[in-house]
Amino acid sequence: MRIAADRMLGIALIGLAAFIAVQAMQLKTTFSYEPVGPKAFPIVLAIVLALLALVMVFRPGPDGEWPHKTLALRLLLVLALLLAYAVLFTQLGFIVSSLLAVTALARLFGASWVKALMTGVLMPVVGYFLFTTALGISLPTGYWFASFL
Repeated sequence: MRIAADRMLGIALIGLAAFIAVQAMQLKTTFSYEPVGPKAFPIVLAIVLALLALVMVFRPGPDGEWPHKTLALRLLLVLALLLAYAVLFTQLGFIVSSLLAVTALARLFGASWVKALMTGVLMPVVGYFLFTTALGISLPTGYWFASFL
């Protein structure tokens, strides 16, 4: 049963890799990038994904155990938190959405409130300044907080 599941997942991942590659090939820019354009990174990732998926198809893993209910619930909560983070990223901005996500993830994995809040404050603030000043990448400040800034 597990072997069939690994192979089915591998085939689905090959399809995802093909979709990513087709979408990347359609990227167009208004000016020339040197030496490679924005297509290179997603195409390389699609190739890596396809190669690893082929390993799953031709060499499926041994039968495994399903996680207990508590671990499965924790993994589902992580997925829900990351989806909420992606949805709220532009509305709340990088700092606020990252603060909420990091604090919730830290609490989910057993950190105390003090440690979770310290991590939740430090990581987004340091990350924001590293991205904006060191790398020159602009991050969203949030639509909901635009009037305060």
